[in-house]
Amino acid sequence: MRVVLATGNPGKLQEMQALLAPLGFEVLPQSAFTSVSAVETGLSFVENAIIKARHAARASGLPAIADDSGLEVDALRGAPGIYSARYAGEQASDLDNLRKLVGLLEGVPPAQRTARYRCALAYLRWDLDPAPLLCQTRWEGLIVDTPRGTGGFGYDPVFELPGRGLTVAELPAQEKNRLSHRGRALRALLSRLAEDARDGGEGGAVDDA
Repeated sequence: MRVVLATGNPGKLQEMQALLAPLGFEVLPQSAFTSVSAVETGLSFVENAIIKARHAARASGLPAIADDSGLEVDALRGAPGIYSARYAGEQASDLDNLRKLVGLLEGVPPAQRTARYRCALAYLRWDLDPAPLLCQTRWEGLIVDTPRGTGGFGYDPVFELPGRGLTVAELPAQEKNRLSHRGRALRALLSRLAEDARDGGEGGAVDDA
């Protein structure tokens, strides 16, 4: 099955292709159809995921998958949230965003550095699909002072897994895909697609903590 993936982030594209390709999906990047990115005007991860999927479906004429995900830090009242990719500015790099986050948490005790990755994933059969499939997941962790590890992307080097003593950037890629918010959201989505195919396709939403 051919689907277009609505992302310009090479890390996300590689991660999602690794998860979807073995399941029979031919994953095409949005860049194969348009160089214009969706304008993310939503105020939640779900809204932005739908906006991005609709844009990709319209540009490609194919079913589209889009995620909107980010980091939520309790000590920062949920920031960076939906602005995770541009926390330090519109043209900020992953390193810029990471440095800003660590700086804002300077002096905050370890027990108060609780955080979570959140992912909202949307699947649209066509651009005006009135019943998108939605899956939401979260991945709990703590923010550490010093980046560790060379894997992953974004905030992975400072996102430590409780009880593991490892940051996400220190995990093997296969293990990250198994545990991550995005990996679990994709597996939930694939399960829903199979279910809808059997039931005639009703759409709906799934929330997987």
